[in-house]
Amino acid sequence: MDVRSAEGDLIGNNLLRALRTEDWAIIQPMLEEWSAPTGTLLHDPGDTVKHAYFPCGPSLISYLVVLGDGRAIETALIGREGAIGGIVSQGRLPAYARAEVQLGGSFWRIDLHDLEEAKARSITLRFLFARYADCLMAQVFQSVACNAAHSIEQRTAKWLLAAMDRTGATDVALTQEQLASMLGVGRSYLSRVIQDLKTKGVIETRRGRIGIANIDGLRALACECNPCVSRHFDDVLKGVYPSEESGLAFKERGPHPASG
Repeated sequence: MDVRSAEGDLIGNNLLRALRTEDWAIIQPMLEEWSAPTGTLLHDPGDTVKHAYFPCGPSLISYLVVLGDGRAIETALIGREGAIGGIVSQGRLPAYARAEVQLGGSFWRIDLHDLEEAKARSITLRFLFARYADCLMAQVFQSVACNAAHSIEQRTAKWLLAAMDRTGATDVALTQEQLASMLGVGRSYLSRVIQDLKTKGVIETRRGRIGIANIDGLRALACECNPCVSRHFDDVLKGVYPSEESGLAFKERGPHPASG
């Protein structure tokens, strides 16, 4: 199985694309192609994490903290810039948060025993994933601050822009009820925010989808959290966090070819 383009680049996941050639040669035979629809549960709190997943193209995974009343609040959104599941831990450990496919599609998957073997064979591979863990932690830190300090309008705009960055698309398959749950707010409250954003002309909605109509206008309404996370990614793992330009290039090239 070889997923290199004619230019020699990996297609689909920026973190894998950042691997050195010799590290890719180690890990590539251990990866398997995997696909899942929206809503697929990867693990719940307490489950033994058995695989690491690398979203490809427009696929998205959410980390969610499940509260006592059953609500599941999103703490991190992972797309083609990263991975979830035992990237830096030593083997299989119980999960703290829920991991759920937010936008279905193609993924690379690796058994954690194989991942540990690969990291044991390459110190640079271990360093890359450790650096990514630092970036993921920065996203979680920023999310905590955002939830405490920013308005629902700002957080809604931030989430939609983050989804656009990761998918390269200007709309996402998402109901208002799903978004309200992830943001930890009431459905009726979010409906008022969505209607206000529509009135301002920055988003548009149709059944089961929310689209960006005016990206500059939406950015003006969002908080500073996405740019802060993006800057940290660039400092630690330059080129991994998706840019607007890479999103446009992805849309022209098409998604990760599931057939390899």
